[in-house]
Amino acid sequence: MNWTLEVVPVPVTDMDRAKEFYADGIGFTVDLDDEVAPGVRIIQLTPPGSRCSVALLQGMPPAPGTTVMEPGTLHGLQLCVTDIAAAREELAGRGVDVSPVRHLGAAGWEDGPGDTWNAFMTFRDPDGNGWVVQQAPSELSQR
Repeated sequence: MNWTLEVVPVPVTDMDRAKEFYADGIGFTVDLDDEVAPGVRIIQLTPPGSRCSVALLQGMPPAPGTTVMEPGTLHGLQLCVTDIAAAREELAGRGVDVSPVRHLGAAGWEDGPGDTWNAFMTFRDPDGNGWVVQQAPSELSQR
């Protein structure tokens, strides 16, 4: 049996502001924006080329045995691209406050890309949820 990661909830305070950031600022595709039950709104967005989406939720009660994350507490979600310089330029061009490209070196984080799999940049959404972008050597389908 396959266990596929398909949707990750991202806690936000303002659904419309977050939708604008993820769709217009980052370039995710809006798959769904609907009130799925009285008082429960879901906006599902998918990064280009990804099989995993993010879900912005409003009014959704926590599943039994779980808790609801507070906006701004999700950190470390990672996107992969094959050209980090082009990705950075695209995000900055869309108005996203994105870090410089860095790599992990002998002294910790250093400016510029490193070897294979060692080029990263970061950004935060309007609520402070933190994302990491890593350069991959090829498209996922080719690895």
